[in-house]
Amino acid sequence: MDFAKDQSAGYLVNHVARLFEQGLKRRIRPLGLSPGTFPALLELWEHDGLTQKELVIRLDIEQPTMANTLARMERDGLVIRKKDDSDGRVQRIWLTDRARELQRPAVAAAMAENADAMASLADHERELFVALMRKIIKARSGSGSRR
Repeated sequence: MDFAKDQSAGYLVNHVARLFEQGLKRRIRPLGLSPGTFPALLELWEHDGLTQKELVIRLDIEQPTMANTLARMERDGLVIRKKDDSDGRVQRIWLTDRARELQRPAVAAAMAENADAMASLADHERELFVALMRKIIKARSGSGSRR
C-alpha cells in the first residue's frame, strides 16, 4: 500500500491548518497576541468568566496545555483569575480591559486571514469546504459540540 500525502485528507487538513496559523500569526502578532492564545480568547469573548476546566472541554485540549496558555495570558495582561463566588475552590478566568479592547482588531485579522486563504475558491466552494469540515468535526466528536 502506497501513501500519497497529496491524497491524504489528514495530511492536507493539517497542512492547511498550519498555513492558516502562519497567516493568523502574522496578522495578530502586532496586537501582542499569538495563535496559541487566540482560541481561549474566542471562548472568553463569547463567555467571559469560564473555569479552566470549561475551557479545556470547549477547546478540547489537555489540562497542562490550558494551564500554560492561561499562565501566558495572565503574564501578558489578557486575563485574571478570581475565585468563584459560590465555590472558593474554583477559579474563574476573566478578560482584562486590554483583552476586551483587542477583540475587534483580532477578530478582523482572523476574518481577513480566512478571506485571503480561501480567495482562490468560489463562493460555493468556500461554503462547501466549511460545511464538510463541520460535518467531519461533528462525526468525530460524537455529539458535534462539547458546549
